[in-house]
Amino acid sequence: MSYHVEAFNAGAMLVGESPLWHHAEQTLYWVDIEGFAIHSLKPATEEHRKWPMASEPSALAIAGGGGLAVSTRAGFMHLNTGDGSLTAIAPAPYDTATTRFNDGKVDAAGRFWVGTIYEPRDKQAAEMFVLERGVVRTAWSGGMTNSNGLAFSPDGRAMYHADTAAHRVTRYDYDLASGTPSNPQVLHQFSADKASNYGGRPDGAAVDSEGNYWVAMFEGGRIAKLSPSGQLLGEIALPVRCPTMVAFGGADLKTLYITSASKRPAEELAQHPLSGHVLQVRMQVPGMPAPAYIG
Repeated sequence: MSYHVEAFNAGAMLVGESPLWHHAEQTLYWVDIEGFAIHSLKPATEEHRKWPMASEPSALAIAGGGGLAVSTRAGFMHLNTGDGSLTAIAPAPYDTATTRFNDGKVDAAGRFWVGTIYEPRDKQAAEMFVLERGVVRTAWSGGMTNSNGLAFSPDGRAMYHADTAAHRVTRYDYDLASGTPSNPQVLHQFSADKASNYGGRPDGAAVDSEGNYWVAMFEGGRIAKLSPSGQLLGEIALPVRCPTMVAFGGADLKTLYITSASKRPAEELAQHPLSGHVLQVRMQVPGMPAPAYIG
């Protein structure tokens, strides 16, 4: 099928990431990692808000008591979206000189899962952490360079994760009661050949209500759709080369919001003037409301 993709916001982010639809507020939140800011836009009123950050923000979660839980290079923070105040939740459990938090999602039990990116990229030293009621634990270490693509199946029994540098999406069996992933299996191995029809690397992702996995293909100019068994079902072609993450939202959860990056070569920006914008496209199948982090 064909999709109509258009700009959602009027300004370009340096590295837009982590779109999060707050269903109760009918508002989209997202971050600009290298712009050191969190943004929000309410479609009904077009009200735009911005919260500057002292440390690069990456993943966002609805906080059960109000506001947002935010992963930053310096650690986990709580943002009071009413008065803009920030409160520390937990410090970074890694060396901030080489590592920062990256992609993250909340599971149905209220745990905030966030992986890291190891910036030297000379070894597979990224890690996965879980914030559970204010306490951070390590889920696994190593075996990846750039943690991305976190998502959970509608029934909560599967976790998905992408290692962007390896062009690979992995599926885990997930025990929601204990918050334990097991039995990792490759869901889909994307080609590293940039000339292939599905070029680019898997970045942020979301799962729809039918269990399909929609993943942004960074430098691929597209969103790829995978079935729960890993079959490549289709794509959404985009007017930007570097989408970073997707989230379902809107009143009916049938709008797919797509963040993107503009920290790119000048030639690419000239060819893709919407680079860095949040994009939107109407979908046939809705997503699911984002669960809240329980602090």
